[in-house]
Order: sequence, then C-alpha cells, then structure tokens
Amino acid sequence: MSPNITLTSLKMASTSPLILRVVATSVVVANRAGEIIRDIMSKGDLGIVEKGKNDLQTEADRSAQCSIIASLSSQFPGVKIIGEEGDSVSSDVPSDWNVTDSDPSVLALKCPDNLKSVKEDELVIWVDPLDGTSEYTQAWISKVTSLLDHVTVLIGVAVGNKAVGGVIHQPYYNYLKEGAPLGRTIWGIIGCGWGGFTIGSAPKDRRVITTTRSHLDATVQSALDAMTPDEVLRVGGAGHKVMLLLEGKANAYVFASGGCKKWDTCAPEAILHAIGGKLTDMVQGESYHYHAEVEHRNSRGVLATAPGEDHSWYFSRIPESVRQLLSGSSTSSR
Repeated sequence: MSPNITLTSLKMASTSPLILRVVATSVVVANRAGEIIRDIMSKGDLGIVEKGKNDLQTEADRSAQCSIIASLSSQFPGVKIIGEEGDSVSSDVPSDWNVTDSDPSVLALKCPDNLKSVKEDELVIWVDPLDGTSEYTQAWISKVTSLLDHVTVLIGVAVGNKAVGGVIHQPYYNYLKEGAPLGRTIWGIIGCGWGGFTIGSAPKDRRVITTTRSHLDATVQSALDAMTPDEVLRVGGAGHKVMLLLEGKANAYVFASGGCKKWDTCAPEAILHAIGGKLTDMVQGESYHYHAEVEHRNSRGVLATAPGEDHSWYFSRIPESVRQLLSGSSTSSR
C-alpha cells in the first residue's frame, strides 16, 4: 500500500462514523484471525478440548478470539464484546495479532443517518472466532479437505437490539485453486452497503434448503419435510449456511433447534438483511435481539431466506408441533 493511500485511510479512520470504523477494522481483524487458523492447522497440533457433546474447542478458536478481542478492544474500549470462548484476553497476545488497520472501502461508504451518531456504549460486538469447529477438526483428522469450506470467522455488530453490521471470513476460500490467494472476507451494513461477494439468484425452478450437518434430529427433520424441498444441503456452520443464501445456492436455511447462539447469527443476519434477505426465529417470525444482556442461545430456532424469497411462506409451513417445542424458552432469548 502506498504512503498516500495509508495517510488517506488514517484520516478516514479518524473522521468516519463509529459504525463504519468498527466494521472496517473488523474486516482486517477477521483476515488476521483466518491466518492464525491456517497457521495452527499447518503446525499439526489443534489442541482440541471437548466443551460438551458435539461441542469442540481448538487452539485455533482460542487464539483467533484473542486476536479479535485484543484488536477491537484496544481501538474501541467502550464497546461490549461477547465471544464464544469467553471474554478474557491474555495480556501477552503477540504484537502481530493486534491489528490496527482498517479497510478503506468500508470507511468510504456513506453512512445512513440513523447510524451516524452511534456511540461506543450503544454497540455490542458478537464474535465466533471459528464457526464450524467440528468440520475444522474433521478436516484435519480425516483429511476431508472439502469440510474446510464450512469454516468461517464471524464478527457481528449490533446497535441496541438489532444486528446492523457483519463480517464473515472464509480462511480456506480458494484452497483448491493452485496459486490463488487463500481466504476471502465479505461484509455488510444495513442501509449502507456490502462487499466481498457477488449476490446470487436463488433457484427458481426448485427449492433448495440448507440445514445442520451434525445436529439433525426428529424436530429438525419435521420442519425440513414441511418445506417440501427438492434438495437439502447439510453443511456445517451458520456462517457457511447463510453464505449459500447470499450467493444463490440455496433458497432457505431451516434449523428447528435451540442449538444456535447469538455469535453464530449476528454477523450473517446483518449481511443477509443488508442485501434484502431475512433471518428470524421460527416461533414468532421475529428478528433476534442482540443487546448485551440477552440470552446467548437462539432457543426459538433459525429461519433465513435468500433475497427475493417469500419468507412468510416458509414461516407458514412450520408445523405447530415444532413451534410448541421451540416456544418453551423465555422471551428473553429473542
């Protein structure tokens, strides 16, 4: 990067609205987290810890989160950051993990009036440092490299209750293309813009639904059957599933379970809404809340649809028995 571009970026970073600065920094931070994830796998010791049934944590999860939280908290000390692996950050984070740069293309955006004056204490950042940990570990243990497509880094930005900005990084994007640069980062801000990908057109002559790869049960299957899909894509990671909607590879994402968390959906929801798609719960058809005190679990399931899809049709197909099972949780989980 030339000195002139660097000086311009620094000036923009100091004068741009806070929401743009947070997302612009998160783009670069997510790139660095992706490098950390790849480096740890290449060294051959993932440091796997079992947190619970079908819930693994690796050294990549821990290290990527340390980098993300250290970078964002140093630049935005008044912003609440909630990470999947807890909110503690080691004091000896390597200096090259602490990112200070920002993406100039995000800083150059025109910020909508409703977000121009947002202050740090109004923001909550939700971080999943490695979405698709199960697929990440299986790719390493079983050498099934196709599972690397499922791995993402998620950084979501909420203002009050609402997810408004998001960043999704794919560390292994282009891994099959010899000589191509590894990884890509996509982002979106509602009412502002999006970048890093091309919006696809969802299938018109068939219904393709994406759902969980590793948490399938009778309730999830009942909801899927009610949608009468022509094809079901069972993949890992909420970030990866929503990316299938963004790029037109699926019409809807259906997950009739309370297994998803706020750090799984905040970033994908914001990007999806920025391009005209929709993500809600499966009980009341409402967007989830993302304020700092909300329950972390998305206990009412997840229903997301690609741009141009009739979200209300999918919602109307959800069996009453599924709604009843999912509605047992308190409204604080919204």
